[in-house]
Amino acid sequence: MMPNSRNRCSLEFLGRCGLGVLVTAVWLGRTRGCPCQLHPEPPPASLPQTSKKLVNSVAGCADDALAGLVACNPSLQLLQGHRVALRSDLDSLKGRVALLSGGGSGHEPAHAVGTLLIVKNYTGDRLNFGLAREQARAEGIPVEMVVVGDDSAFTVLKKAGRRGLCGTVLIHKVAGALAEAGVGLEEITDRVSVVAKAMGTLGVSLSSCSVPGSKPTFELSADEVELGLGIHGEAGVRRIKMATADEIVALMLDHMTSSSNASHVPVPPGSSVVLMVNNLGGLSFLELGIIADAAVCSLEGRGVKIARALVGTFMSALEMPGVSLTLLLVDEPLLKLIDAETTASAWPNVAKVWVTGRKRSRAAPTEPLAAPDSTTAAGEASKQMVLVLEWVCTTLLGLEEHLNALDRAAGDGDCGTTHSRAARAIQGWLKEGPPPASPAQLLSKLSFLLLEKMGGSSGALYGLFLTAAAQPLKAKTDLPAWSAAMDAGLEAMQKYGKAAPGDRTMLDSLWAAGQELQAWKSPGANMLQILTKAVKSAEAAAEATKNMEAGAGRASYISSARLDQPDPGAVAAAAILRAILEVLQSQGA
Repeated sequence: MMPNSRNRCSLEFLGRCGLGVLVTAVWLGRTRGCPCQLHPEPPPASLPQTSKKLVNSVAGCADDALAGLVACNPSLQLLQGHRVALRSDLDSLKGRVALLSGGGSGHEPAHAVGTLLIVKNYTGDRLNFGLAREQARAEGIPVEMVVVGDDSAFTVLKKAGRRGLCGTVLIHKVAGALAEAGVGLEEITDRVSVVAKAMGTLGVSLSSCSVPGSKPTFELSADEVELGLGIHGEAGVRRIKMATADEIVALMLDHMTSSSNASHVPVPPGSSVVLMVNNLGGLSFLELGIIADAAVCSLEGRGVKIARALVGTFMSALEMPGVSLTLLLVDEPLLKLIDAETTASAWPNVAKVWVTGRKRSRAAPTEPLAAPDSTTAAGEASKQMVLVLEWVCTTLLGLEEHLNALDRAAGDGDCGTTHSRAARAIQGWLKEGPPPASPAQLLSKLSFLLLEKMGGSSGALYGLFLTAAAQPLKAKTDLPAWSAAMDAGLEAMQKYGKAAPGDRTMLDSLWAAGQELQAWKSPGANMLQILTKAVKSAEAAAEATKNMEAGAGRASYISSARLDQPDPGAVAAAAILRAILEVLQSQGA
C-alpha cells in the first residue's frame, strides 16, 4: 500500500535496484527543520534576503521537479492524482516485495520505495510512514518498516536516536537487490536491519542551504566550517576553522570512527568498506574529486581496505555546499548486492573492482636523452639560458597580483596565478640539472613542461608556440633562424587559437615583437638593438589592448564597456620579452 493524498506525501521514483520497485516520498507537510518544507502560499515578492531559486513557484516546485524527472526518463510514470512516480514495468513485477522510501523534497536524487518501508530517522518521516503502515496493516496487507539512523555526529546519543542520512541510499540498494532476487519480506527486513547497523555518515558544509522563498537556515563566518550537520538545513554539532581538504577529511574520519563517540562506526585496520562521497548539493565536481582522493588516501593510510568508492550526489540538501562521507562495512555477499545491476539513473556505474590494491597510475613514456654537448660554447650558452629562465620566472612571480587584477575584468582572475604556476614549475625543473644546450631541445622541453604544469589556455598557447618555434632551430641557431622560430610560433598560435592581431590577446604583444624581429633576417643585423625595438613594440601593443574590443579568448564574451585595462596575457608576454632582453643586455650578448 502506498501513502495516499490524505497523508500529505508524494513519491518520487528513482529506478530499478536489482528487481525491487523503487519510489521516493516527498512530504508536502511542513516537517520540522526540513529544507524542503513548502509554504501553503508563495511568500510576498518583496520578502527581503530570500534565496534565488530557478523555480516557477514555491508551492509547485515539487510537482514540477517530479514532472521533469518522469518527462526525461521513459522507465518512469506518474500515478494520476498523486505525487507518485512508479516504474513503467510495474505490472510485470507482481509477486515480488515492493520497496517504499521517502522524505522531504530537496534531497534528490535520494529515496526509492515498496511494501518494505525504508525510512530515515526523522520525526516527520516516521510519523507519515508509520501512519501508512498502520493503514495497510488494517487492510490486511503485510508491511514492514526499517528506520535507518546512520548519523555519526553525536558523541552522546540523543533520545531521538541517530538521524537518517546518506547511508539510507545504500539500504535502498541492498533491499532492492534482494527484492529483485525474489527474497521474502521478512528476510529482506532482517538483512537490511543488520546492514543499517554497520555503517556511519558524517557531513560537513561551507555554508547553509535555503528553502525556496526563505533565508539561509544558519550563518557561518568566512573562516568557519559546519561539522556534523544534517540534511534539513539544521546546524551541526560543532564549528571548526576552515582548513585544507585533507585536514577536514581526516577530522571527519577521526570523529566518525572514534570509539569515544557513541554513534561511531567501528572501522579497525583490516576492515573492508564501501565509501560513499556524497555532494550535499552545491559542491563543485573539482572539490568533490579532491575530497574523494583525500578520503581514499586517509582510509588506506589507516589500514582500511576500500571495496568500492561511490562519488556523486546521492542525498542532497538543496544547494548546500558541503559533503558527507559514509562508511559501510562489507563482506563479499553484501558487496554482490551493492554491485547488483540497476536502472536507477542516479546510481553510479562503477567497475566491480576493489579500489584498494588497484594500480592507479602508470609510468609516463620517457623522453629519449640527447647526447650531451660538452663544448665550451655549449656550456656558456646553457649558463646564459639558465640566467634568462630564472629572471623570467622572477619577473612573472612579481607580476602575479597585477595580472590577476587585470584578469578579473574579463576572466576568472587567475592569469597571474597561472603564470606564477608556470614560473615555479620552471624553477623546479632547473633545480634538477642544467637545461639542454640545444635551443630546439630547450624549447621542446619547456613546451611539455608548460602544457603539463601551467594548465589552462595559456599553457596550451605557450606549448603550441614553443613546439612550433623549436622546429626551425633544429638545423640552425643564427639570428635568421630565431626570427623564423618566432614566425612559426605565431603561426601555430593563430592556427589553433583563432586569434589575430587586434583581438586583444597575448598574440598582440608577440605579433608586434615578431614584426620587429624580421630585421634579424638581414645580413649584419644587430641582435640587441633589434630585440630592444621588439620589446618596446610588444609593450606598446600590450598597452594598446585596453582600447581594443576583444575578438578572441574569454574576454570576447564580455561587454567592451567593461574592458578598460590592458589584456593580462599581452602584458605577461611583453614582460617575458623584457626579462629576456635585460639578461642579454647584462651579459653583453
